Amino acid sequence: MPNVPPRRIEILAFPNVQLLDVAGPLQVFASANDLAARGRGGAPYELSVVAKDAMVTASAGLQMAAQPLPRGGTVDTLIAAGGWGVNEACRDGELISWFSQRAENARRIASVCSGAFLLATAGLLDGKRAVTHWQRCGEFAQRFPKVRLDPDPIFVNDGNVWTSAGITAGIDLALALVEMDLGREAALAVARQLVVFLKRPGGQAQFSAALSLQEGGERFDRLHAWIMENLRGDLSVPSLAEQANMSARSFSRHYQQKTGRSPARAIDQIRVEAARRMLEEGSSVASAAFRCGFGSQETMRRSFLRLLGASPQDYRQRFY
Repeated sequence: MPNVPPRRIEILAFPNVQLLDVAGPLQVFASANDLAARGRGGAPYELSVVAKDAMVTASAGLQMAAQPLPRGGTVDTLIAAGGWGVNEACRDGELISWFSQRAENARRIASVCSGAFLLATAGLLDGKRAVTHWQRCGEFAQRFPKVRLDPDPIFVNDGNVWTSAGITAGIDLALALVEMDLGREAALAVARQLVVFLKRPGGQAQFSAALSLQEGGERFDRLHAWIMENLRGDLSVPSLAEQANMSARSFSRHYQQKTGRSPARAIDQIRVEAARRMLEEGSSVASAAFRCGFGSQETMRRSFLRLLGASPQDYRQRFY
């Protein structure tokens, strides 16, 4: 077979960049090269961290050597890292201009975490669906109304543009890119080498249902713990209201106000999350549906498709 030239990957760094936003994706591609070398194949990737300055200090205090911003040639994948330093980077007209021009020569562009701010400032996300770190979604939506922000997924792909959520989601995004380039088996091999034993799909939420429900305060924390221990029990509104020592009408109103969702929607999310963990750990679809109180596999399938964008069987196959 003819030799295939390596795909050039450039990761943009800047002062106060989030270290893992650079190192996480970088190591995924480097591990793909390592595994290819073990199989006596050519490296599929040519890797480069680029920046305006030769040395970049991450927000963690670690200094990284970087190559100068390339001014010519083509690039396969151009990635903007994130971190609090992205605020200053977005005010750097020269850097934004370089990134915008460089993106024209890239097969695909991507961002990790708040690196989406840099892509949006360069106008590369207008009209596109995107995601960023959940803590900055409100700010992002106000600053960039032309972007179709989706605050929930771990990563989003819209055309040749990929964006990912907070920090470690950059690893998930990079694994998805490796899978696109080299196939599922190669991506799983990289995940195993990195001991990232859960190669998470992009539709998975940034953080758990239980954690997101805590955003509403402590009032219903005890109730949520009881729900998670009684997924096969009676979780009707009257039963939940009784557990919360409230009338059914008052419970539904206050629950919606505190959590931002109806009791039925919250229970569906909690059940899907519990079933997802069971599938990741090797349970069958039938067992997960029964133990999580779905009533039937078809009910669980509809909930998975609605919340995760994948059927239980397809979701399970991502790990086995």
